[in-house]
Amino acid sequence: MIAEVIVDISTAEVDRIFDYAFDDESVRAGCRVLVPFGNRRIEGYVIGIKERSDVPAVKLKSVAEVLDDRPVIGQEMLALMRFMCERYHLRVVDALRLFIPAQMRGGRIKELKKRFVRVADEYVAKDENTFIRAGAAAQREVFAFVKNNGEADTAYLGREFSAAAVRNLIDRGVLAVFEKAQRRTPYAAAQGKAAEVTLTPDQQNIVQAVCGAAGQTFLLHGVTGSGKTEVYMRCIADTLARGKTAIMLEPEISLTPQVLKNFRARFGDRVAILHSGLSAGERFDEWRRLLCGEARVAVGARSAIFAPLTDLGLIVIDEEHDASYVSDSNPRYATVEVAAFRARSNGCNLLMGSATPSVESYHKAETGEYKLLELGERIAGRPMPDIEIVNMCEELRNGNNGFFSRRLQSALEDCMRENNQAIVFINRRGYASFLMCPSCGYVAKCERCDVSLVYHRDEHALKCHYCNNRYAPPAACPQCGHSHLRQGYMGTQRVAEELKKMFPHKTVLRMDNDTTQGKDAHLEILRRFGAREADILVGTQMIAKGHDFPDVTLVGIVDADMSLHFADFRAAERTFQLITQVAGRAGRDTKKGRVILQSYSSNHYVYRLAAHYDYRGFFRKECNLREVTKYPPFARIVRVLVTSEQEEEAFRVLKADFDDMNALARENNDCFAYLSAMKSPLKRIQDKYRVQIIARIVKDFDALLPKIYAICDAHASGKATCFVEIDPSNMS
Repeated sequence: MIAEVIVDISTAEVDRIFDYAFDDESVRAGCRVLVPFGNRRIEGYVIGIKERSDVPAVKLKSVAEVLDDRPVIGQEMLALMRFMCERYHLRVVDALRLFIPAQMRGGRIKELKKRFVRVADEYVAKDENTFIRAGAAAQREVFAFVKNNGEADTAYLGREFSAAAVRNLIDRGVLAVFEKAQRRTPYAAAQGKAAEVTLTPDQQNIVQAVCGAAGQTFLLHGVTGSGKTEVYMRCIADTLARGKTAIMLEPEISLTPQVLKNFRARFGDRVAILHSGLSAGERFDEWRRLLCGEARVAVGARSAIFAPLTDLGLIVIDEEHDASYVSDSNPRYATVEVAAFRARSNGCNLLMGSATPSVESYHKAETGEYKLLELGERIAGRPMPDIEIVNMCEELRNGNNGFFSRRLQSALEDCMRENNQAIVFINRRGYASFLMCPSCGYVAKCERCDVSLVYHRDEHALKCHYCNNRYAPPAACPQCGHSHLRQGYMGTQRVAEELKKMFPHKTVLRMDNDTTQGKDAHLEILRRFGAREADILVGTQMIAKGHDFPDVTLVGIVDADMSLHFADFRAAERTFQLITQVAGRAGRDTKKGRVILQSYSSNHYVYRLAAHYDYRGFFRKECNLREVTKYPPFARIVRVLVTSEQEEEAFRVLKADFDDMNALARENNDCFAYLSAMKSPLKRIQDKYRVQIIARIVKDFDALLPKIYAICDAHASGKATCFVEIDPSNMS
C-alpha cells in the first residue's frame, strides 16, 4: 500500500504529496509518520492511502516509523485542510500544523506519566510481619498507606515517608510499579457552582429557535448584560444531551478563564480549554482529552476552532465582531469562514453573538443569509449606563491640561467615596507613545521598523511594539543636543501612575500586554479585581469585553478618539464597538452605572449614536457610506502585501503584480471598483520593506480570487514574500 505524505517543511519547493510504501496496518490517513527525505528522516502527515504509485518501485521509499497510535487529524479536518489551502492559498503543511499542538512536532511534548505503586498480588493477603521486620517502621508506614489507598505516587511516598523504604519494598517485589498518565489541568482554580438561572421569555425563545433548527447560521444581537452567555450554555447543554459536541469561542485569552469557570460549573470535566496562553503540557493534554472524547466541549480563543472534535452539534462565536478572529499573519484565515465550513460538514448550527455585530454580519442578517435573534434589554430590566461625552477642547480652553477632565475626576472621587469600583480604559499601553525633541522635531524610532518607540517608565526603556527591540532612552536629542525631550500621548502605565497619585489609599491594577506576559497573569489580575482587592482597573481593549464585576459603577474612557482617526474604513465601526463594549462593564448588577467619555471630536456621529446605544442608527449610517464608496459589505477587499529586505526588490515584485492585475481588471472592468498600488502605512517592519496593492471587487469575487493568486505566484521571488489577504482586519 502507498501512503500520501506531506512532509513537515514549510517551503513552496516541497509543498506537494510524496508517496511512501508501507505494510504496517497502523499507517492510516491522519497519522504522523517518520519518513526518509533526502539524507535524513523527518516527520510527515499521511493525508491519504492508495494502492499503487506512479513512482517506480526501485525509487519508492518506505515509511520508517508511525508516530501516533491513532489518527490525530480526522477526515473532516483533512477536508478542511483542502478548503483552507484553496481559499487562502496556504501551503498544505501550514494548514495541517494548525490542527495539532505545535509542541507535538518533533516529539517536544508527550503524555505526562508518573510512577505509581500498588501492593503486589502475592503480598495482599500476607501478614506484613512475615516480610517486614519489626524495627522497619518506615516500611510498615509505606506499606500500610499503599494498602489502604490501593495505589500511591512514588514521589509522594518519598516526600511524606521515606524514599529508601519505598525503594526497599519495590526491590523486594512487595510493591509493584506501574505508570499512570497524568493530566495537566489549566486554570485548576477556575471552579464554581452552577447558579440556578430562570430564562427570560426572550432568552427562552432564542434557545428554542436555535435548538429547534439544524444547519443554520444565527446572529444574536444582544445588548451588554442581556444574558447571551446563558443562552450559549443552554444551547450547548441541549447539544450534549443529543450526544453531540460543541465549540465555544471567545476573542480574548483574558475572557476564557471566566467562561471556563462558568462552563465547568455547568458541564464539569466535559469541558476543555484551548488557547496559546497555556503551557505546552496543558495544551497537549486538553487537546488529547478532546481527541479521545474525554471532553466534549472546547472553549478557547481563535485556534479552538480547530479542536479535534467529531460529530459537532453547535459552534458558538462570542463577540463575533472582534478583529482577533481574523489571522493576519501566516497562515492567514478567517475564523468565521472556517467555522462555517465545519458547521456545513457536520450539519450543525453556527451561533454568533455580539452587542455590536460587524456591519458585514448584520447586513447578512438583514438580507436573510443569517437568521437574526435579538435581546434588547439587560437581565431584570437593569438600565444601560448613562454615557456622558466630555469635550476635551473646552477643558483645554478652561485651563485643564491634565489627562482627566474635571467631570471624570469628580466621578472617580464619587465612586471611590461610595466604595465602588471603576474601570479606566485607554487603548494604548506603555507610559508615553513617543519621545520627541521640541527643538528640531526628532522622534525616537525603531531601527528595524518604521514606527516610533514607546517609553516604558518602570523599565526605563524605549520599546518597539512590533519587533520587541529595546533601547536606552537618550538623555538629550541625538540630532540637535536639546536636553528636554517631550513625551507623547500617554499610555496605560502613565494613567495608572496618575490615578495612584490621585487616590493614594486606593489600589490600582493595570491590565495590558506588558502586565499579562506571565502565565495566568491576566487571571490573577481579574481575580484580584473581582475579589475587591483593588478599586480601579486600568487597561486596554482586553478589559473591554465580557467581564462581569457587580461593583463597577463607573467606566472612564480617557481618549476615545484613538481608534477613530485611523486610515481604515472600519475606524468608525471599531470606535463604536469599543465604546459600547467598555461602557457595558458598568452597572451590570443592582448598582446604577455611569460612563464618562473624553473626546476632542465630541460632535462626531459615532459618539452621538454610541451615547444612545443606537446600533441600528449607526449601522444605517455606515451602510450608506460604504454603499457609495464600495466597501464591505458591498464589495470584497483584496490586499496583496509584498515584503522584502531590499526595497528595490519589493517594488519590482509589486510592479509586476500590479501590471497583471491591471490587465485582469480591464478584462473584468465591471468587477473592480478600485485598484491601486502604494506603500503600506507601516513602510518597514522587522527590517522588511512593505508595499501593497489594494483592490475592491464588487462582482465575481470567487472566480477572480484564484486568478489573483496565480498572478502572485507567477512573480514569486526568493528575495520577497507576497501574501494575498481577503478583507484584512488590519490595513496597516
